[in-house]
Amino acid sequence: MVELFGDERLDYLVADEGMQIIQSPTAFSFSLDAVLLSNFAQIPMKRGKILDLCSGNGVIPLLLSRKTKASIVGVEIQDRIISMAKRSVELNNLNEQIRMIHGDIRNVKEELGHSSFDVVTCNPPYFKTPSSTEHNQNEHLTIARHEVLCTLEDAVKACKLHVRPGGKVAMVHRPGRLVDILETFRAYKLEPKRIRLVYPKKGREANMLLVEGIRDGKADLHILPPLFIYNEDGTYTEEAKEIIYD
Repeated sequence: MVELFGDERLDYLVADEGMQIIQSPTAFSFSLDAVLLSNFAQIPMKRGKILDLCSGNGVIPLLLSRKTKASIVGVEIQDRIISMAKRSVELNNLNEQIRMIHGDIRNVKEELGHSSFDVVTCNPPYFKTPSSTEHNQNEHLTIARHEVLCTLEDAVKACKLHVRPGGKVAMVHRPGRLVDILETFRAYKLEPKRIRLVYPKKGREANMLLVEGIRDGKADLHILPPLFIYNEDGTYTEEAKEIIYD
């Protein structure tokens, strides 16, 4: 059993209770976007190297480890949150497969190398919010949600730097940034290949965006069928249920 600090708690990460994760209401708790990204990303099953940027408490590396034997590296800038991630990896006996790095995604080239990963996933901060008055009062949540230490361009640049030619980059973001995302992907030679919009329910606007690009790929964009999370009665749709409950 790993040690918990402050208001940290242990949650089950998957429905079969086969994996646990350390969370904190004041520092970091994963949300649906991380689960959707881990399902959306196309990863090698047996060999290869996967990199997860803006890792938070390690939720995406943990979820991906259930689908692949490839090595996984996660990078998180906040010291308290990377501590949670490292202890969650240890808790699930995954130290041989997952390595969590405390670092800034803008400056980890020496440790990670150049063009060395088959797949890069990223759940970056969503909001530009240039004014500090728009930030969350909680510093941990501000850094996770707002472009304070990492902009969209920083994230895309890091993805391109570390993914190999022909490798894939998968990102989750907000639909309102779609044009920015596509322009930035192309500026860094990541050709958009798949896009999927996520809707709370039918009749509502999309509130999440999943996008995949291939480094140095040719233009050929596929718009996937929409993903609806809830039925009209508030229950999960069958597809959402399958994704969320693994």
